[in-house]
Amino acid sequence: MQVQSQQRSSGITPPSTTTVPDLTPRYLTVAQFAERNPAFSESAIRNIVFKADERKSTRGTIPGNGLIECGALLRLGRKVLIHEGRFFQWIESHGAK
Repeated sequence: MQVQSQQRSSGITPPSTTTVPDLTPRYLTVAQFAERNPAFSESAIRNIVFKADERKSTRGTIPGNGLIECGALLRLGRKVLIHEGRFFQWIESHGAK
């Protein structure tokens, strides 16, 4: 009772709704991504990740697929992490061609 009267007198109103932070991971490993999104097999994701970098061939330089530039891939040493939201934005941008 005393706390309520102090809040009213100081002009502070308690928040009406509390926001719950989003606890879903933003970055997933290739295996986690494949498990969470069964439309993409692990080997298909690894192929897309391989083609993300610019590479050399006998015909010259092959440009990357744009996955790194859009921020969907994060490499920490040998570990590859995929930002799920940006990956699907990249997919949608390629489907609009």
